[in-house]
Amino acid sequence: MAFHACRLVLRHILRRAVRFCCEVLQAPPGFLASLVPVVVETLGDAYPDLKKKMDRVMNIINENEDAFLSCLLQGRRVIDRTLQKMDRSKVFPVEVAWGLHRNLGFPLDLIGLMLEESRVQLDVAALDQLAQEDAERKAPKRQEESSGMQLDVNSLVKLQQDGIPVTDDSPVYAYELGPDGKYVFSPCQATVLVLYKDGSLQKEVGGGQRCGVLLDKTCFYAEKGGQVSDQGYMLHLEQQDVLFPVVSVQVFGGHVIHEVIISETLKAGDQVQLFVDEAQRLACMVNHTATHLLNFALRQVLGDGIEQRGSQVTAERLRFDVSTKAPIKTEQLQETEAVIQEIIQRNELVYTAEVPIQLTNGVQGLRKLDEVYPDLARVVSVGVPVERVLALESQAAMDTSVELCCGTHLQRTGAIEDLTIISERQLVKGVSHIIAVTGEQARQAREAGQSLAKEVDSLSLRVKQGEASLVGAQRLSREVGHLIDTVENMAMPQGLKRELHATLRALQRVANSAIRKRETKLAAEKVPNLLAKHSNQPVIIDTIPVESPSILMKVVNQLCDKVPGASVMLLSPQASGKVFCACQVPKSLLPVFSAADWALAVCTLMGGKAGGSGVVARGSGSTNDLQLVLTAALEYAKNKL
Repeated sequence: MAFHACRLVLRHILRRAVRFCCEVLQAPPGFLASLVPVVVETLGDAYPDLKKKMDRVMNIINENEDAFLSCLLQGRRVIDRTLQKMDRSKVFPVEVAWGLHRNLGFPLDLIGLMLEESRVQLDVAALDQLAQEDAERKAPKRQEESSGMQLDVNSLVKLQQDGIPVTDDSPVYAYELGPDGKYVFSPCQATVLVLYKDGSLQKEVGGGQRCGVLLDKTCFYAEKGGQVSDQGYMLHLEQQDVLFPVVSVQVFGGHVIHEVIISETLKAGDQVQLFVDEAQRLACMVNHTATHLLNFALRQVLGDGIEQRGSQVTAERLRFDVSTKAPIKTEQLQETEAVIQEIIQRNELVYTAEVPIQLTNGVQGLRKLDEVYPDLARVVSVGVPVERVLALESQAAMDTSVELCCGTHLQRTGAIEDLTIISERQLVKGVSHIIAVTGEQARQAREAGQSLAKEVDSLSLRVKQGEASLVGAQRLSREVGHLIDTVENMAMPQGLKRELHATLRALQRVANSAIRKRETKLAAEKVPNLLAKHSNQPVIIDTIPVESPSILMKVVNQLCDKVPGASVMLLSPQASGKVFCACQVPKSLLPVFSAADWALAVCTLMGGKAGGSGVVARGSGSTNDLQLVLTAALEYAKNKL
C-alpha cells in the first residue's frame, strides 16, 4: 500500500540521519528530536499539523533512534570486522550485507553508503537475488506447501543413530507482556549439535554458504500449524560481531532445523545466542490469535455446521478456509467482524496450557482439526482459564474461542486493535477462502475503501449527468473500467468492495448504453448521404469518415435496414494510416456469399485481419491505394453474385 511505502521511506531516511548524527557529527542521543522545534518554527505556518503534533513527532523520532542505535553499533562492528578480513578484495560479502539489512534493519542504501566511504563495492545483483528469495518465501502458499530447508529420511535416521536429541523448543513460548504493554522476547543461548548441507549431516560448514543448523534448544518458532516460521539471527558467543541470519525454520521428527546464511565458519559445539525478529513474531502472534477469533465468530454467525478446512498465518495477513453450506453474505461478514471487534475491545486474557490430549476429549465447543495430536497438546483459550474449559461437563468452550494449537499467541486480545476481512470467495464449491488483515493494515484498508467510495460517488454523479460528446462518454466508460480494476485489486473491507463492485457494474452498463446511443446517432447522420449516392443498388461499396469500427458497423447495419437485400461494405481511412472495414450481406445469399469471407479477402489485401459471421463482419488493415481496395471489394462481390 502507498501508506506503508511512505512509512518505509521515512524510516530509511530517519535511520540514515541517525547514523550521520552518531558517526559523523558525534552528536549525543536525542539530538535529532531536538531539531524538531526549529523545523516547526520555520515550516509550522505552511504545515499546521507540525505545530499540533510536535510532541508526537519528537517521540516517534526518539523511539526510532533508540531502536536503531544499538543495531547501528552492532552493525558497525560487523562491517569493520568483515572489512578487516577481506584483505585485498573490494567486494563486500553479500551474505553479511543481507544479514545487516534483514536482521538489524539497515536500509540497503545505507549499507551501500557506508561501504562506499570505505571504497568497497556491494554486489547489488546478488543482493537483489537474496531479496527476491525472501519475497518468495513470504508469498502466500497453499496449506500443504512449506518453505525452507527439509531434513530427508536418511538424515533423520542418522540423527537417531548418533543419539542427537530432539530440539527443546520450550523457549519459543518464553515471552511476557510487560507493564508498559510491550512484549519482551528473551534471547536464548544454545549449542550447535550438527549442521546439514547438501543432503548430509556435517560437523562444520565454511563461511559464504547456506546450511541447516540443529541446536539443543531454540526460541525460533518452526513452520507448522499454518503459521510461518520465525526469522531472526544467531550470534557466535565467542565472536559477538559475527552474525548468522536465520531465514526459515522447519521441524522434522522433533528436530528443528534453522536455515542459516553462514558468514563465517560454524561447527558443532559452538555456542550461539538466538534473536528472533520481534516485529515479525509479534505480527504473527496478532494474526494467529485473530484467526482463532475469526473461527469463533464465524461459528457464532453461521452456526456450528461449519468446519475449518485450513489456515495460514503470516506477519502480513491471515487466511482461513471454512466449509459452508452457502456462500457467505455481506451482512454475515459484517456480523463476523462485529463479533471480533467486541472481543478486541474487551481486551480479553488469552490463556494457554499444555495438557494431556485425553483430557480434551469430549470438551464441548473445543475446536481441533482432524489430525494426530501429541500426547501433550497445547490449549489456547480466550477469556476463560484452561482449567475451567477442561472441567467436567463444562460449557465454557461453547461461548468463547478454545482451540488445540501449537502456534504463538498474544496474551491479551487488545493488541489486535482492528480486523477487517478483505477477501471472501469460494475457490471450491462449499469452501470459503477468507483473507483478513489486522491492526494498522486493517485501518489502512478501511481508509482505502472509504477513499474509493468517494471516488465512486463522484463518478456516479458524472455518469448520471452524462456527456454531450462521444469522446466524453467513452472517457467516462474508461474511468469506470479503471475504477473497477482499482477496487478489485485494492485491499479493503470485502463488504464495501462488493457494494462498490455492484455500483460500478451498473455505472458501466449506463456508460456503455450512452456510448451506443451516441454511436447510433452519429451513424444515422451518415446514412442519408449514402442512400442518395447509391440509391437502391444491390452492392454498395464506399468510404466514409468515422471515429471507430463500432460506428462504421452501425452505419452498415442502418444502411442495410434502409436498403433490404443489399450487400454493403464500407471502409474508413484513419489519420494513423489504418483503414477500418465493415460489411453485411443478406442471409438469402448464404452460403455463396459470406460477409466473413468478403471482409477477410479485402483486409488481407490491406495486410490486415478480419472476422465475423456469414452475415456481418469487420476488420482492419492499411493501404496507400484505397481505390485499388475498393475495386477489389467490388470485383469479389460481383464474382460471388
